[in-house]
Amino acid sequence: MKYCDKCLCPNTRPGIVLNEDNICTGCNGQIFKDEKINWNEMEKKFLNICNEAREKAINYDCIIPASGGKDSWYAIIKCKEYGLKPLVFTYRTPGRTAIGQENVDLMIKNLSVDHIDFTVSTELEKKFMKKSFEVKGDPGLPFHMAVYVMPYKFAKLMKIPLIVWGENPQLEFGGSKDEQLKTEINDDWMSKFGCMQGTDADYWIDQGISSYEIDPFKLNQFPNNTNDFTVSRIFLGAFFKWNSFENAKIARDYGFISGDEFKKTGHWNFADLDCNFISLHHFPMLYKFGTLRALDNLSVQIRYGLITKKDAISTFEKQGLIIPHDDIKSFCEFVKEDISWFWKTLENFRNNQIWSKRNDVWYIPNFIIKQFDWEYLNKYAYN
Repeated sequence: MKYCDKCLCPNTRPGIVLNEDNICTGCNGQIFKDEKINWNEMEKKFLNICNEAREKAINYDCIIPASGGKDSWYAIIKCKEYGLKPLVFTYRTPGRTAIGQENVDLMIKNLSVDHIDFTVSTELEKKFMKKSFEVKGDPGLPFHMAVYVMPYKFAKLMKIPLIVWGENPQLEFGGSKDEQLKTEINDDWMSKFGCMQGTDADYWIDQGISSYEIDPFKLNQFPNNTNDFTVSRIFLGAFFKWNSFENAKIARDYGFISGDEFKKTGHWNFADLDCNFISLHHFPMLYKFGTLRALDNLSVQIRYGLITKKDAISTFEKQGLIIPHDDIKSFCEFVKEDISWFWKTLENFRNNQIWSKRNDVWYIPNFIIKQFDWEYLNKYAYN
């Protein structure tokens, strides 16, 4: 593993490549945002997109996929500011937290929007989450597939011409220059970058889920009268400079609730609050790529100029490794498996190119955090 000279990202993290100056694609994306993008011109392009959507719309101008988190609040606020009439779509995960529900309710009330809260059958969700964890090491894959596929299906069926997403992940967290320049999403992007790990609904049929069960997750199933209706899918963060801290402040001004007492994973107390299982989407990153959600958060803060790399490392060392024990227990109870099954399954995704053993303890040589409690993690690892 090699680390960026500016932030805490290793070159093993998807999308992260170090250039000849040992600066990662995530940090270069921030430099690109700060110095290369003409945001006034991008705003004009967004205005044109809004005008085209209004001309084409029958009722709603756009769909905004929204978890109820600070970024979806920001997207709704921004779209309404530019005169769009949105339909807000939320995929209701089986682990929605109390604060997640409260923020969804406040989002509907305070931002005055029409809203769909979509739920699939509990039995399908159990089967799909368990299978996605066993096969791909990510129980959150069904949520991401749903939130990318279902708004598109609704847009086609209801003839809504525009879907407005939040940030371009490759611009914010690391990707090639071509990927960072993207303003629109297509099916290939969803499969490659939408946390679906190259899968689609048909892939999971072969993994033991019936075609009938997984029908809500199928992307391209439409009546003939909708086939000629095109839907644009854009990143809002391609047109307005994205900043998670500013988004959170704007959302809080409208009533969004956050705080340390609601934190599920990572370092920020205003993100990843709405689902008890979101931590289990992020935690396997340590096994697969040798990094953590908290290190991603701190890297973004470094790029924003809010903290130095030295202070970011010190901050993490004070916080230490947080294993989401309660969420692991909830997940295992949901899929009716023992906690030992979780750790045994996770062990299948340990990347032996970056992990080593010393005195029967797994560790990552040259890990950027020197004061890291490998013993604590190994207490739960399956050996």
